[in-house]
Amino acid sequence: MVKEGNGNPILFLPGFTTPGSVWRETIENMDVASDSHLVSYAGFNGIEPIDTPWYSTIKAELLLYIEKENLKNVSIIGHSMGGMLAVDIAGAIPDKIDKIVLVDAIPCMRELMMPGMSASQIKYDTPYSQQMIEMSDEAMVEYAATTAHNMTTDPTKIETLKQWSIEADRETFVYGYIDLLRLDLRDVLPQVEARALILGASFPNAEIVKGNYEKQYAKLASKQIVIADGSKHFIMFDKPEWFYKNVNSFLADE
Repeated sequence: MVKEGNGNPILFLPGFTTPGSVWRETIENMDVASDSHLVSYAGFNGIEPIDTPWYSTIKAELLLYIEKENLKNVSIIGHSMGGMLAVDIAGAIPDKIDKIVLVDAIPCMRELMMPGMSASQIKYDTPYSQQMIEMSDEAMVEYAATTAHNMTTDPTKIETLKQWSIEADRETFVYGYIDLLRLDLRDVLPQVEARALILGASFPNAEIVKGNYEKQYAKLASKQIVIADGSKHFIMFDKPEWFYKNVNSFLADE
């Protein structure tokens, strides 16, 4: 956890494999004074890994942190998995969370990636999981490079994204992602009282993407869905000025 600045508290939650420093440029372009809390997760960014289940422990630690720091009227900006955490936290302590910015984050990844499959059908120990854990370093580099190209339109960021995956603890990389596939936060949404700005990437099709967001966030009371045209998953890399403008406007709006 990196804490800096003075003002209203903002919790910055990165996506899977991503360090908290991914938000550095965002913070530098914030119009509102903020008490910024940059989170990095166990198993990534050189941090010691933890046992499975991984996601539930991360969530519990964040809730404990908010309580210990006595944070109130909190805004959360979360990308991908960080957005899932933002929803989960806002549903758990609705009286403390004021606003959430969800950056290309969906409440139930499984519904889009594995339609019709239940959480109980997704196991930690499978031949595919074992294959991923035992993957050679050379194969992992190739896998990470392919994934990175699919995540951003900014060629200067591809090497960085690739390295984040390569440097991740391998079991966290495999089992932590399984945790996310098993997660379904759609029933948490009615407990969320925070106002939400949902920023979606248009890739591969803006109309389909918006439809998916509207369907998955149907139970969220206060929301605004905006699609970033010409962007892949890392919207803050692909459309930085558009991203800063939307975030600043949302946070400034009383």
